[in-house]
Amino acid sequence: MATSSEIYLELVELSGHVVAKGAWSITLRANCLYHSAHLAKPGRRCRLLQGTREITPFTPLAALDLRLGTCLQVVWLSSSAADRRSHGYAFVAIKENGSVVTWGNAAHGGNCSAVARLLTEGVVQVCGNDSAFAAIKASGSVVTWGDANYGGNSSAVALLLTEGVVQVCGTNGAFAAIKANGSVVTWGDAACGGNSSAVAPLLTEGVVQVSGTDGAFAAIKADGSVVTWGSAEAGGNSSAVAPLLTEGIVQVCGNNFAFAAIKANGSVVTWGGAEHDGISSVLAPLLTEGVVQIYGTKYAFAAIKADGSVVTWGRAGNGGNSSAVAPLLKEGVVQVCGTNFAYAAMKANGSVVTWGDADHGGNSSAVAPLLTEGVVQVCGNDFAFAAIKADGSVVTWGDADHGGNSSAVAPLLKEGVVQVCGNDFAFAAIKANGSVVTWGGANYGGNSSAVAPLLKGDVVQVCGNHSAFAAIKADGCVVTWGAANYGGNSSAVAPSLTEGVVQVC
Repeated sequence: MATSSEIYLELVELSGHVVAKGAWSITLRANCLYHSAHLAKPGRRCRLLQGTREITPFTPLAALDLRLGTCLQVVWLSSSAADRRSHGYAFVAIKENGSVVTWGNAAHGGNCSAVARLLTEGVVQVCGNDSAFAAIKASGSVVTWGDANYGGNSSAVALLLTEGVVQVCGTNGAFAAIKANGSVVTWGDAACGGNSSAVAPLLTEGVVQVSGTDGAFAAIKADGSVVTWGSAEAGGNSSAVAPLLTEGIVQVCGNNFAFAAIKANGSVVTWGGAEHDGISSVLAPLLTEGVVQIYGTKYAFAAIKADGSVVTWGRAGNGGNSSAVAPLLKEGVVQVCGTNFAYAAMKANGSVVTWGDADHGGNSSAVAPLLTEGVVQVCGNDFAFAAIKADGSVVTWGDADHGGNSSAVAPLLKEGVVQVCGNDFAFAAIKANGSVVTWGGANYGGNSSAVAPLLKGDVVQVCGNHSAFAAIKADGCVVTWGAANYGGNSSAVAPSLTEGVVQVC
């Protein structure tokens, strides 16, 4: 029971699941609530909403209007530091009874008929790579389907996947499963990390987190050490920095071809292949302490430090060189988001700073007056950015054909937007009234006119893959649009998507 000096709150997902609840001191700011949410899904970023009002990490708890209730809505963002953007070609829906429905490109996981009898109940989580899916069941067992060469066939390790699995992570063509005893099981394309035999003795216990690049894995152990395997050119060989990875690692982030690890003392260690430029001697002194978060684009990294400054490295054309905006990145940055080629940093004052490839989001000068204040979320697809402002309006920039130009739907984006989701080529915005607005590559989900009557209200979640979208409505039905062969057309399984869906991935 909260006292007069405390405030009782519940953090609730769109599905109705309570992420966290309890009493917090009224003298605190909302960053304590974000921390509680992140404990539920480590590495994931989220937004907190009270009705349609954005609760930022800097919002004083004393400023919350309890007349609106004690429930805050948790909206998990589509991209994160821990999870690279999905480029899959199919969708999977988990229903409230634990069954699974799949559609999209059959060769890439859209057809699960071979294992359908194992997916009729008990599924609690699904992880996908580019060509296959792996489902964790309540029993701790794992079921896989999709391209056999890239993780869709796990028969070689089947006996190790019958129980105890708590997390699955994917590269482009392989999977790694963490078990409750801290061991790791891998399968799929050996060149993408599917074969971990070279480091097997190090993966029998103590693993607490696994991250991936396109072709390699990095596992953090409870003692703070890191174990890597997979393609050396993609970060699978960390021997050059091995002495620095024996202890103290608290986070590992991967881009396409390299890893960056944060140590408990705030320093950074990087390794990877030829596509990774590494940390220059000029930048190295800036990364010896104080780093709290790292974000990766295709070939670059950006690190946020405790003082709110940002340090970048890697390919200049992918955001690795931020010297042109360096004075604006010395303080106050609270979030960084990337396309494949550029970065956007949101500052505590609600302004946005961009850098990287000018044509793909690195140059926001055309909308600069709209980005000086009030921004509460930035979302990127492969080629463009979309920013939500506190008044519910949306600002876009980057490649015009792939979401950087939203003028065709501008009147619909002036107010009420609470979430934006991107696939590779387009964006979809959910409004407070549950309607959806889309723009970008018309054939890839930017044009939703074919299903427009179904998107006028009650949408609670939108998920994007390579070139299509799927929306869950409040009654548990699913609406799809975009490239038909990649999941935009779900007519083949339509009767199974009319009710009861709680998650789409």
